[in-house]
Parts: sequence; structure tokens; C-alpha cells
Amino acid sequence: MNQDHKEPAVRIGLSPETRRQMWQKLMWVGIWLAFMSAPIGDLLDGNHTTAATVLGWLGLATFVTVYLALVLRHTARPLAHTTVYSLLGFLAALAVVLSLTLGSSWLVLFVYVSVSCGATLPITLATWSILVTTATMTVIGTRATHVGDVVPGLVIPAILGGFAMTGVRHLIRTSVELREARATVAQLAANEERLRMARDLHDLLGHSLSLITLKSELAGRMLPDHPDQAAQQVADIEQVSRQALVDVRAAVSGYRRATLPAELAGARTALSAAGIEADVPTKAPEGLPAAEEEVLAWVLREAATNVVRHSGARHCTVTIGERQTLDGRFLELRVQDDGKPGSASPAPGNGLTGLAERLEKVSGVLETEPGRKGFTLIARIPLIPDPGATPLVSGS
Repeated sequence: MNQDHKEPAVRIGLSPETRRQMWQKLMWVGIWLAFMSAPIGDLLDGNHTTAATVLGWLGLATFVTVYLALVLRHTARPLAHTTVYSLLGFLAALAVVLSLTLGSSWLVLFVYVSVSCGATLPITLATWSILVTTATMTVIGTRATHVGDVVPGLVIPAILGGFAMTGVRHLIRTSVELREARATVAQLAANEERLRMARDLHDLLGHSLSLITLKSELAGRMLPDHPDQAAQQVADIEQVSRQALVDVRAAVSGYRRATLPAELAGARTALSAAGIEADVPTKAPEGLPAAEEEVLAWVLREAATNVVRHSGARHCTVTIGERQTLDGRFLELRVQDDGKPGSASPAPGNGLTGLAERLEKVSGVLETEPGRKGFTLIARIPLIPDPGATPLVSGS
């Protein structure tokens, strides 16, 4: 239970929160720097003077630094428009100067300018910028020797790379908007639940408290001249207050009861947030008694929590549905992960014991299947045969 859980991978559209996530994002962007082999090889071949070579290395280092800073920074937290335009202009100017002075090997810089345009500019402006950048590269390439071996091989990467980045940027924007929409929906749902609770409590207690107030005033007026009548009013107040207490406890227990639909949604959200691929049903079986549903909901919550915290898994599958065995008909909940063997198992003295005790109250059983890779937790609840009942069907 003390094992460290796997650190979630950086999610698209979000800034890296840890050093590891920063390195992951930097490596992903840095893969595309492999195209820089052409200008690097040109400098290493010694085809230029010492001064030109030194300036070439400085220019290349400056270009790569500005490119990485622009793409990494802007895709996480957008920069000001003037800053983006200034940096793009600087990259384009540097690409032109280096290509004109050092030769055709440096035309590849225009591919990175095109990619930067697609990653930072609005779609319409990015389209024109990509086309202009590609055309500029082609024009400059016509001044170099052996242009037929260089330009055609760069035109396609410049165009495809630029437009691919516009798609990636649109995906990032959509992902961020979807995440914000989900947060808004969750907040609205919480607000609606609070309003519903307030209405229910008002309906439950409004009449009772008003009656208690009236009878208290009446009892006060009856004292000390009519103590017997005052005592009757006090007895009525006690009866009303006791009933109000019962109603409030019943209402609160209903709010606190765990439900399968809520726990299925919660498990899917928790697993996805932890970077674990979640295969979780979208619907719960219908017609399940409240007691059995609550027990399975608690089992699912405990199992999903342990997978997130301790399993180190990459994938988790949750299935729930009716199963026919030699012992009868059961509703089975199965939570299976591919993490470390037994790592997602609740502690025998706490988690497993508590879940088993809950299941015993509804005649259910709890089973575990530690494997060579991963851990499986199974909860079964017997279903009472009912010829007129519709079989329980699990949602997909």
C-alpha cells in the first residue's frame, strides 16, 4: 500500500506540472529537430570559413532556442500577439539570412518556420503564412545548385508540417474547451444538488419548525395558569421534533448513499486523470435493489481508488453484469488492471475485510485473482429468481 503510484503523463493542452512532464514534452518537440542534421552536417564538413562556421553555429543555436521557446510556451499558455509575430518574423529573417549565406542545406529552417506558423497563428493567417513561407523557400532554393535534389524534398514537409500543426493546435483548443465545459457541468450539477437539498430540507422542516414555534408560544401563554394544557403542548412539541429528526436522518442518508451510476462515472474520471486507459461501462444495471447497488458502488469506489494509487497500471477494465453459474444467478462486478501483481489489492486488514463485510450483508462474496501481471477484484451478489422480472442488463 506504500508503493508509489505512476505519475500521470502530461495531458494535451495543459502546462507540464513536474520536471518529468517537462522533459516528456521537450523530447516530443525535440524529435522533430532531427531535420537539423543537414545544416549541422554542412557546418561539420568544413565547407565555410572559420568566421562563417562560428556565425553559422550561433545562428543555428539561436534559431533552435527561439523555435523551442515559441512552440513550447505558446502551446501551453498563449503568448501576446505582438510577441508571437515578432518571434515568427525573427525566425523567418534568420532562415532567409542563413539560407542565402550558407547554402541549400539551410533551407530546412523554413520547414520549422512553417511549423511555428501552424502552431501559433489563427487558422486563416496560418494558412497564408505557411504558403508564403514555402514559396519563399522555393524562390531562395532556385538560387542554389542542385536545387532539384533539395527543394522538392522540403516543400512537402513544409506544407504538411505546417498544416498538421494547425490541426494539433485545433485539437489542443478543443481539448481545453472540453475540459472547461466538463468543469462547468460538474459545478452546475453541484449547485443543482445543493438547491435540491435546500428545497428538500425546507419541505421537511419548514412545517415542523413552524408548528414547534406556534406550540411553544401557546405553551408560554398557558403558563402558569394552565400547566396541564401547557404540558400537553410541550408533549406535542416533543413528538413533532422527534418526527422531524427522523425525516432529516432519512433525507441525509439518501444523500450519502453511494450509487452505481455515480461511482462508474467517478471511476472513469479518476482513472483517466491518472493517465490510465479506462474501459468502464457508461450505464449501470437497472432494477437493482438499493442495498445491493450501494454495496457494489462501495466496492467499485475502493477498487478504482487502489488502482489509481498503487497499481502502476496502464489499463483498467470494469465490467458489471449478470452471470449464471452452477450455484445460481449472480450480479458480478469485476475490476481488472494490468499493473504490478497484487499492488492494487486493498489491505487485508482494512480494505478487503471491509468490502467483504459489506457484501456479506447482502449475501455476496468477494474474490481476488492476483496474476503474473495485474490484479483482479470480483464481487458477486446473488439474484433472487423472479419469473416476471426483466433480466438485469449492463450498460456498455
